[in-house]
Amino acid sequence: MLRIYNTLSNTEEEFRPIEEGVVRFYACGPTVYNYAHIGNFRTFVFQDLLRRYLRYSGYQVLHVMNITDVDDKTIQNARAQGMSLRDYTTRYTEAFLEDSRTLRIAPPDVMPRATDHIPEMVALILILEEKGYTYRKDGSVYFNIARFDGYGKLSKTDFSGAQAGASVDTDKYDKANARDFVLWKARKEGEDFWETELGPGRPGWHIECSAMSMKYLGETFDIHCGGIDLVFPHHENEIAQSECATGRPFARYWVHPEFLIVEGEKMSKSLGNFLTLRDLTAQGYAPEAIRYLLLSVHYRKQLNFTMDGLHQAAAAIDRLEDFLLRAREKASDEAPTPEFKAEAAAARVRFREAMDSDINTSAALAALFDFVRAANQRDSRGALTGGDARLAIAFLEEVDGVFNILRGRPEILDEEIARQIEARQEARRRRDFAEADRIRDQLLAEGIQLEDTREGVRWKRSAGAPPVK
Repeated sequence: MLRIYNTLSNTEEEFRPIEEGVVRFYACGPTVYNYAHIGNFRTFVFQDLLRRYLRYSGYQVLHVMNITDVDDKTIQNARAQGMSLRDYTTRYTEAFLEDSRTLRIAPPDVMPRATDHIPEMVALILILEEKGYTYRKDGSVYFNIARFDGYGKLSKTDFSGAQAGASVDTDKYDKANARDFVLWKARKEGEDFWETELGPGRPGWHIECSAMSMKYLGETFDIHCGGIDLVFPHHENEIAQSECATGRPFARYWVHPEFLIVEGEKMSKSLGNFLTLRDLTAQGYAPEAIRYLLLSVHYRKQLNFTMDGLHQAAAAIDRLEDFLLRAREKASDEAPTPEFKAEAAAARVRFREAMDSDINTSAALAALFDFVRAANQRDSRGALTGGDARLAIAFLEEVDGVFNILRGRPEILDEEIARQIEARQEARRRRDFAEADRIRDQLLAEGIQLEDTREGVRWKRSAGAPPVK
């Protein structure tokens, strides 16, 4: 049974959804004020893996991920660019979706935009106001954190000494300085606004996720996921406003991937190590290698994202692809041997046990590579049968249904690459090995790896990491 670490209880718990066989899963999506960076994508790739594993485990999953397209940053940046808020955020929403496809992140079942759900936010604020959890000041509406006894239960912070009536309009603020947070911001000159029962203005950041998650998943749902930086204030505030409005628990399991650092340092533009997915792919790194690296370390451990790590990720994928290539050439419909069938079954158990232990991806990958290593050793002894190869392929494809890191069957070579391979073969036949090596190196630079075997030349597409300099 899946056990998952719940930030709310600070313990690893057995996962038991509200409705048997069904998981209602909310993930905090991007704030579309710029391109998402590689740290953001650690969380988004993990969320994709978690959903895939839940479905692999037999659950029906309803996955909702929001798009925050109105907040301080989106408004400020749109104004600076002289664009409408909608046009500006649409540009970066489309960029995020394109980057997600590049990283093989499946789209959520529902992806609501905040600006399309203003009425739901206003209705939720009116409920809170009617129940006495809010106050108005200068046309804005604030949540009074002193009215909610459970405030701080997610971040494990005692806010009992917080200054009464101290309010803040900014979307993010220091954990050490809790304030009554804004639910509805009064209209300001030059900012986008909506005419509502609350008066002209716009929503605060925190109310957006509460309104959208409860609309699509209900007042209480199973999993709420987001980066560790969202625990306070965002998720703390979501709990307060949601539970005060409904009188019911909000989300049952809170799951937070840890931060990512780059080459041992916190990622920042001032250090020159601020990386977007597009920065990396422009340098020649393959998306599947980036995805592999993001998933290679347990989600609750800090990940040191390095260029050397990307090379190692590409090499790891190549090892799996090499094995698959040989296995597909050997596979047949005969029955696997009992010994290999037992090895595959044991590997599957190890994989499941690792993933059921709080989504331990590093242990799950270790189980996969141990299996491939043993299969390669069996093959080198001539003991891997066609049935064994077919079973091995099935297991790798099963695991890849969760990790989604393999490229699949080789694509058909285009005419020019086929011509270069034939030219290399001709150079070898006339013993012009310098020319043959030149063509081989040129193909490698184009992402095509050749392997000379007794049966002829085999080829595959490289995982794409640039050569180490």
